[in-house]
Amino acid sequence: MRARRTVASPSSPHIMVDGKSYLSFCSNDYLGLANHPKLIAALQQGAQQWGVGAGASHLVSGHTAVHQQLEIELAKFVAKPAALLFSNGYMANLGVVQALVGRGDTVYADKLNHASLNDAMLLSRANIKRYRHNDVAHLAQLLQQAPSDAAKFGRKLIITDAVFSMDGDIAPLPEILALCEQYDAWLLVDDAHGFGVLGEQGRGSVAHYALDNPRIIYMATLGKAAGVAGAFVAAEQVVIATLLQNARTYIYTTASPPALASALIASLGLIEQEESRRAQLQKLIAQLREGLVGLPWKLHCPLVGLPSDTPIQPLIVGENHAALELSAALRACGIWVPAIRPPTVPQGTARLRISLSAAHTAQDVDQLCNALHEFKR
Repeated sequence: MRARRTVASPSSPHIMVDGKSYLSFCSNDYLGLANHPKLIAALQQGAQQWGVGAGASHLVSGHTAVHQQLEIELAKFVAKPAALLFSNGYMANLGVVQALVGRGDTVYADKLNHASLNDAMLLSRANIKRYRHNDVAHLAQLLQQAPSDAAKFGRKLIITDAVFSMDGDIAPLPEILALCEQYDAWLLVDDAHGFGVLGEQGRGSVAHYALDNPRIIYMATLGKAAGVAGAFVAAEQVVIATLLQNARTYIYTTASPPALASALIASLGLIEQEESRRAQLQKLIAQLREGLVGLPWKLHCPLVGLPSDTPIQPLIVGENHAALELSAALRACGIWVPAIRPPTVPQGTARLRISLSAAHTAQDVDQLCNALHEFKR
């Protein structure tokens, strides 16, 4: 059974749980911004100016000037014409997919997509075609089988994680986008784990591949590398206008606190300006991969094939009980790395999900590697 543990300290590589200090490799705070003084100051100033709650949905009276400013800056940051804020990534994916496709349309989905994308396509009532993980040839086969007349046979929407949350590998977006052009399909990219980390100035996975195409609908969350909360969708003006009128998870929920938008504007500035944080991440990733050489566990999933070049570093243990035991052994010596088991990951691939942050030090990574080498004995 899953169980919660109550953390009694701010997000940081070193946290307090049940009165004990832990070195944590659990957080998605990839750039170490969640407890940054500039974000705290911006949040405080935002609360002073805007109060706490928004009071209503965006379409009633909850859309403040600072929400509007953030949407403009997010769209500019990811080089899209417009953006729309959502309360979280789960709601963004549900809203986008259900607004754009329905009965008679077809969704093409990577088999290792996040649960929010899976739920979104099921709730849309569109036809569903799932392709093997990152297998562009299989996706092409499925698209070839579809009727070409969209007016008669509906829209085609390809949905994929950009960085897969449990394996850390990156989707082949250029090849998928080429298929979108060939078969007249939209592409929804969930960049929850790439935004802020990949691409020039942290502009995300689409920027990482230098893609610029109106077929791309870009979603990113703001509670991971950005260090705050929420999500946004960026796309062509007509797509954002469609979502504004039809995305139920946007229309029928209270706007997020405007003070969070103030903090996120400050966060965007740090993401753009502080390249040293991404450089630190790359150093730590290389150090971890070198430090784990010789262990009996693989640093990547067999379904993926290659180790991850992102802050998500899965150590594949295999059986559920073995992953739980290894996680517990680390916790006993003051290191917290979560065990991830089916159904979150495929059967036989239970793992430790090691999440690195720019706030970690080389000594932190050495401590983890040394502990794991002790346990292999």
